[in-house]
Amino acid sequence: MNGDTSESDAGESLSRLGRVALGLGLALQASEDFRDMEDTIDYADSAGVPLPEIAAPLGSGTMVVAGLGIALWRLPRIATGAAATFLAVITVTMHDFWDADEDDRDGERLAFFGNLAMLGGVLVFLRRAYRSE
Repeated sequence: MNGDTSESDAGESLSRLGRVALGLGLALQASEDFRDMEDTIDYADSAGVPLPEIAAPLGSGTMVVAGLGIALWRLPRIATGAAATFLAVITVTMHDFWDADEDDRDGERLAFFGNLAMLGGVLVFLRRAYRSE
């Protein structure tokens, strides 16, 4: 039985490490948008986002807060739900590499698959948030 407890503790530690890494990665990546918000707004505008001067900082701020919520496991249903919603929408609307110009296609493809991977991680923890509370 002691082996089962040790294995369970190791799995929980690994899960916690993954959650913290995912949450901090989301928060830190989103915080980069604030370094040059004008470019972030221009990018959103070029993708047809309505009211990009409001939507871009709001979206980036949401991801900073959601990422920290995931990392600290505070309000996990809200944090993971917000991150999943944001990533699901942004991935297909902002990083539509299939419609991108030839010069932008590789960068958009990379961003698309990166967001897809993050979405996968967020969905794992979204499920966990609803199982644990």
